[in-house]
Amino acid sequence: MNRVAAALIVLMTSTAASAAAQTSPAKGTWTVPRTPDGQPDLHGTWVNFDSTPFEAPIAAPAAPGAPAGGGAPVGPPSHWVEHDSPMKAARRSMVVDPPDGRVPVLKWAEDKRDYDLAHVGDHWVHQTPWDRCITRGIPAGMFPAGYNNAYQFIQTPGYVFIVYEMIHVARVIPLDGRPHLGANIKTWDGDPRGHWEGTTLVVDTTNYNDKGSIATSAATGRIRGIPQSEALHVVERFTPLDANTIQYRVTVDDKNVYTKPWTVEMPLTRDSKYEMFEYACQEGNYATGNILAGGRAEDKLETKK
Repeated sequence: MNRVAAALIVLMTSTAASAAAQTSPAKGTWTVPRTPDGQPDLHGTWVNFDSTPFEAPIAAPAAPGAPAGGGAPVGPPSHWVEHDSPMKAARRSMVVDPPDGRVPVLKWAEDKRDYDLAHVGDHWVHQTPWDRCITRGIPAGMFPAGYNNAYQFIQTPGYVFIVYEMIHVARVIPLDGRPHLGANIKTWDGDPRGHWEGTTLVVDTTNYNDKGSIATSAATGRIRGIPQSEALHVVERFTPLDANTIQYRVTVDDKNVYTKPWTVEMPLTRDSKYEMFEYACQEGNYATGNILAGGRAEDKLETKK
């Protein structure tokens, strides 16, 4: 890990000099720049602040006499979501396949999500891995949240690194054609293998465990907390469209959780002025302890009734 960190620091310094080459030339004349070893150059800081709903909304008539809106507002303080990063125009939904913009989830998976949500105060296993400061997941970590939506791409010969601002994950993607790990080795974020198809970085990820969630941000709506199984297979495509835009497209295939594969597509936008700082999660995370303590307090109240 120390060698990886050192390599990242050296690379961040060496690639800074080429940042000027990333500015957009006249429309229609842009070509994808290359790293010294010939890779399409994706380096830099990219953000995905996005007001697009994760799934296409389903219109439902309000019940007669029902008040507009929900209950009391919840969530982080407003300054957490203040930013001046660029944003692309909103679209119908981030889910682009199936065509209806809805994720084809099996009923047992929705039932498990609902059960976990109703029992977060009973045991930590019912909380998402993000709540527990383990990981936001892959591809969950690429889906926008309310804040900390930045990603730093760093390239070396034979590798692409993606540093995620949220939970400071450093994802190491080898490009040398090596096979995936043995089938008996399972991890939270899977085992990525990358290759180039023209100027598109294709990342194939397998070897997941069954402990994580396919989505962990509340911005993903009903998909937040849907479980993943060991059959999960994720294929991501990062395609540079111009000097300031990467199209991110990911297909999720998990035969144990969905009736068929589904795909999300969204833009990543270059933000050279964005600064990523340490996301200190576990060090100051009192939430899990407090939630479980609250659950035990509720148990005591129930026994007194």
